[in-house]
Amino acid sequence: MTDPHQDIGVVIIGRNEGARLLACLASLGADCARVVYVDSGSTDGSVAAAQNAGAEVVTLDTDVPFTAARARNAGIAALEQGAVPTFVQFIDGDCALDTQWIATARRFLTDNPDVAVVCGRRRERFPDASVYNRMCDAEWDTPVGETQACGGDALMRWQALDAVGGYNPDLIAGEEPEMCLRMRRKGWKIWRLDAEMTLHDAAMTRLGQFWKRAERAGYAAAEGRAMYGIAPEKHGVTATRRAVLWGMVIPLIIVIGLLVAGPIALLLMLIYPAQVARLALREGGGRFAWEQATLLTLGKFAETRGIVAYHWRRWRGHQAQLIEYK
Repeated sequence: MTDPHQDIGVVIIGRNEGARLLACLASLGADCARVVYVDSGSTDGSVAAAQNAGAEVVTLDTDVPFTAARARNAGIAALEQGAVPTFVQFIDGDCALDTQWIATARRFLTDNPDVAVVCGRRRERFPDASVYNRMCDAEWDTPVGETQACGGDALMRWQALDAVGGYNPDLIAGEEPEMCLRMRRKGWKIWRLDAEMTLHDAAMTRLGQFWKRAERAGYAAAEGRAMYGIAPEKHGVTATRRAVLWGMVIPLIIVIGLLVAGPIALLLMLIYPAQVARLALREGGGRFAWEQATLLTLGKFAETRGIVAYHWRRWRGHQAQLIEYK
């Protein structure tokens, strides 16, 4: 009997993931037809580790700026050299695949030919290591059913990938939602299952890492809005409006108030603790709810910085640079 997973190719991307990459490779087992690891300039032996694990290795040209989109496209191109798979499992090198995920996701795509992408529950491996890790774990607990986009880990139909030409290599972040948008425009559906998919190791232990991650999110939202903001999808519009409101407009109003009315205008700053309280109480008012609410509110300043960085780069005509938190 033919192995049911021999129509699945795997694309792993990573750079200097060390033990996390070894865990990722080990989690795949021997169920998939081909495994391609795309390396973005690692110096920790990742290339040799992937080769020893039996993966095909693609090393990106270091003279061209690295992006996750570029790496995933390189993996797609490698899979094209040979028997093209029916489905492709994308996974980041800091993640490990659940043993039941491939079978569950493949069955869903087979039974639902109008679905291009299926994803499941990505969990943080060490949620108790820091509040930032716990926030990642909560962030990924999104509603199940038809959705608009996936993250970096997902099983995709090759036909749909080919129809849209893969990922946009010019994007330094937000490449998955942008590609999913193009798929939806062609009539494909994106779906999230109530099933375990991957364990992720965010390794975020410092506020600076959280800040950079939020800044990257703001940059991605601004670029998405510039590309599709006037389209029916309004991609990136809500995220950029919220960030600019809390990270720029309200502070500007406070500064103007100080100039016009004097120190009494500082009372306007109470809107921030009020927002924290609103968000925390909405989530039940526990300790993590307060921590999360505080960081989400603070994060709007980082997102605004990312939005400003995008427009500044675009205005000056400079090439985008990765915003990394690890």
